[in-house]
Amino acid sequence: MERLQKIIAMAGIASRRHAEELILDGRVRVNGAVITELGSKADPLQDHIKVNGKHLAAPSKNLYLILNKPKGYITSVSDPEGRPTVMQLISGIKERLYPVGRLDYYTEGLLLLTNDGGLAHKLMHPRYGIEKRYLAKVKGMPSEGEIKQLASGGVPVSGGVSAPCQIRAVRKTTQNAWFELILHEGKKREVRVLMDNIGHQVLKLKRVGYAHLKLGTLPPGAYRHLTEREVEGLTKRVLLAEQNKTVS
Repeated sequence: MERLQKIIAMAGIASRRHAEELILDGRVRVNGAVITELGSKADPLQDHIKVNGKHLAAPSKNLYLILNKPKGYITSVSDPEGRPTVMQLISGIKERLYPVGRLDYYTEGLLLLTNDGGLAHKLMHPRYGIEKRYLAKVKGMPSEGEIKQLASGGVPVSGGVSAPCQIRAVRKTTQNAWFELILHEGKKREVRVLMDNIGHQVLKLKRVGYAHLKLGTLPPGAYRHLTEREVEGLTKRVLLAEQNKTVS
């Protein structure tokens, strides 16, 4: 038995958040009964599930892509303001894909997209501690004390305070500096908020790594399919986190 919103997301027809909205709107039926309570469970192999009057079927295959997101794109399937979305960079794929997490409008770099809702949910959940690696160009040169403050955690960010992170200077000029940061939670606009809180505005931000994956030489706006080995690596990361009881 699985939560209904998870089943819908894993089928690749809606994100988990959108699936919750469908349930609350009374647009999901299980064995003929309308379900409106979040958290309701079903068996995708045994139960007859309909969404918007159509029988729910599992996706024909799972797809996993790496996109080098350029700045100026919204990490969303659609945007009510009409801004360009990352989905407009994907062509020739019939399966409905969803971004794994978000990069803001001005942030570039590695973005995963998939129709594997179960794996995507775990990769995004902060309790699994998936590593995200960024390069940030910041205004001015943070002091050693400020860098230690970021590394130690406890800096106010969206929804609480930051966890400890790894940070090192890559290069500097007379007016700005480049830093590599490795984060494990992925709070909203975390790198920008961290730097703002120590008085150093982020001028450019690029995600160059996710778990064991690297952006490499993939051109901006281009994407590629993950190899089987890369997908297995993501799955192993999640399983290892569960085995180490890092997920409560």
